[in-house]
Amino acid sequence: MGDYDIRNDLRYSAEDEWVRSETKGVTIGISDYAQQQLGDVVFVELPEVGRLLEKGEPLGVIESVKTVADLYAPVSGEVLEVNPALAETPEAVNDDCYGEGWMLVLSVADPSEVEGLLDRAGYLQHIKDREDQGT
Repeated sequence: MGDYDIRNDLRYSAEDEWVRSETKGVTIGISDYAQQQLGDVVFVELPEVGRLLEKGEPLGVIESVKTVADLYAPVSGEVLEVNPALAETPEAVNDDCYGEGWMLVLSVADPSEVEGLLDRAGYLQHIKDREDQGT
């Protein structure tokens, strides 16, 4: 398995988004594994502030030099904020996916959805299973 920075203080979706609980809701981005698989990110399309998202719903698109991929809502909630810097510097996703490369902040409709996401060990196993299957 590759060398990925998978943090203990975050939760992860099977679609490779990370979720960090904060006082105003949850901050969401894509994992180090995802950004490494994508390669150099050249464009990020995010939802409008105020949009209501359902867990599992496509929320935007990320484009790299290798591919275009959908982004999915790891939990249900209302978009409170999007990272405006990604419009000008989408490469921040590659440079600092857990910091400057964050994507959006959601209010959480159901806190149990956050608890239902993968922890570090579960996400690492998920990555290993995918790599073992060659996907």
